Amino acid sequence: MSADDNIRRVRWGSGRGLGDAVKILLMLNAIGFLAQLSWGGIVTVNLGLIPYLAWSRLQIWQFVTYMFLHGDFFHILFNMYSLWVFGSELEAEWGFKRFLTYYFVSGVGAGIFHTFITPHSLIPTIGASGAVSGIMVAYALTYPERELQLLLFFIIPVRMKAKVLALGLAALSLAFGAAGSPDGIAHFAHLGGMAVGAAFFMLVIRRFSPSAWIAQMRRKRRFNVARRAREDEGGMAESVNAVLDRANRIGFDKLSRKEKQTLKKASESLKKRPKNDDR
Repeated sequence: MSADDNIRRVRWGSGRGLGDAVKILLMLNAIGFLAQLSWGGIVTVNLGLIPYLAWSRLQIWQFVTYMFLHGDFFHILFNMYSLWVFGSELEAEWGFKRFLTYYFVSGVGAGIFHTFITPHSLIPTIGASGAVSGIMVAYALTYPERELQLLLFFIIPVRMKAKVLALGLAALSLAFGAAGSPDGIAHFAHLGGMAVGAAFFMLVIRRFSPSAWIAQMRRKRRFNVARRAREDEGGMAESVNAVLDRANRIGFDKLSRKEKQTLKKASESLKKRPKNDDR
């Protein structure tokens, strides 16, 4: 990935053609929505995520099927638009299999997270928002400085960086979720999709190693300590030279107490330096 890929602008759409994975997901969501229109609430009750039934009666298929159902036309339109905008470029970079794996990990993770938060809920949760939130986080982690121009509510043009969009979504999901989701939206599912997606992205896709990161931080700390020591030595050398020049002009006995202290500190520093140090 080049720097230009990270900072270029994306207007309205993804800037990439539809990949096979995105096409399949769009089709499955369309089929699920048509099934809801045809058979009504029976589809939502049997295939939506009902937290209490999912874990108490082991109706575990709900953690997958709920992602392909939506509450209304605007709900599915927003999710599919977001999937197209953010998912197309990720699929082009990751490939079919990795992208689909990430999508389902984020979506299932969102459902599990929501169930953990509301284990006794009997209200069906539906929608691809958890999986799509995970896709948005992966996009922001891949292209943090990418400037996006999107249509808010498909009407209002807005411009922001990908990382700002992801952080804003996470903050709103946390705030509304903590407030009890007064708008009836499963905000903790969104947050769960983002958290699980981010973890999967770092550990599997980026192959992030905590031990390697700790070692890198230690190396960076040692480097900064050594750099500050060299800077301190450089500053001390200048001070010592200035004091020695003054001593040559007026004599050592006429130096101030502070100037004599500077020479004393420099002498102590030289004693501590290893004998093989030829700096």
